[in-house]
Amino acid sequence: MSLPYPDDLTSLVLRTHFADAGAWEDLRAAIDAADEYQHATYVSDPRFDEVSVQALVDEEAAADEDEQIVHVFLADAATMSDPSYPLLAVDLADEPGRTFRLPAQWFPDVSANLSIANMDFAEYADATDEAGTFRGFARD
Repeated sequence: MSLPYPDDLTSLVLRTHFADAGAWEDLRAAIDAADEYQHATYVSDPRFDEVSVQALVDEEAAADEDEQIVHVFLADAATMSDPSYPLLAVDLADEPGRTFRLPAQWFPDVSANLSIANMDFAEYADATDEAGTFRGFARD
């Protein structure tokens, strides 16, 4: 069940909940509307239905090093049921299995910075609110 490799300078958005096709399309529209540039490689493959974070971590650890990806964004049941479409960001490299939520509006900024290694996963995960959701960096 190896993960597909995302397109250049994009992040993988992996659908893991298949109960609502309309919500998937709405999520994609919300991400695409958040910025003029393409930031997501969308994958909707039923073999990933309800896949666990640990299963993804294990698969990436077993993959050849040049085929591994360092992070993935999951469109799970929680994502599909909330109008802000909070994706589940998953670290697959530095702290495998570490997660945080990310509303679709923040996806382009986070994806761009992670894709070019301008920032790392932990910087975003450390800046989440009490619910574990990244909503931008606090301004002093």
